[in-house]
Amino acid sequence: MKKGTRGKLVTFEGCEGSGKSTQLRLLGEYLTSRGTDFIMTREPGGSVIAEEIRKIILNGDYTEMCPECEAMLYAAARVQHLKEIVAPALDSGKLVICDRYVDSSFAYQGFARGLGMEFIRSINSFALENYPPDITLFLDISPAAAFERKHGADKNDRLESLGLQFHERVYKGYKSLVGEPRFCPVDCGGTKFETAEKIRNLLIERGILD
Repeated sequence: MKKGTRGKLVTFEGCEGSGKSTQLRLLGEYLTSRGTDFIMTREPGGSVIAEEIRKIILNGDYTEMCPECEAMLYAAARVQHLKEIVAPALDSGKLVICDRYVDSSFAYQGFARGLGMEFIRSINSFALENYPPDITLFLDISPAAAFERKHGADKNDRLESLGLQFHERVYKGYKSLVGEPRFCPVDCGGTKFETAEKIRNLLIERGILD
């Protein structure tokens, strides 16, 4: 990217076990091989304070956490992460690759938890108004297929342990976002290398990569 030009924000979304970690690793290897100036980060987390909030959100012992509290903790971690990590990187012209972003809140809390999309928009207005993604890559694979791929849910992860029915609602929440110009489903039916190629092609088509 040209010096003085604001960087691009690329977000990855998908249900648990969709293969995000693998695809992020492959993309990182590709970008490194090309000498691209980028950072890779995640939500919730990515900074010291946001990582502490992540521990609370995902703690399997906190089963009494209400959906509103859960959604607001995600939003709080997001603002800290944006201020501390994402904004400085974008301002310096770097490409930012983020594992999950506000669409996770739409799918998990807005849709699957039933809080509604307007509630999620209201508590995430800072992120949506100031740092909208340039492209969101949704790894499109059903929860049943994803859990089979990863040999079941992580019982120590509060969200993964909620059961297949909950994650089917999450998947429907993601599918409801299809149609937004920045939201790009990626068919994960092939090999991990075929999926990685689809992702690279999408980034080139959208002008994120040369």
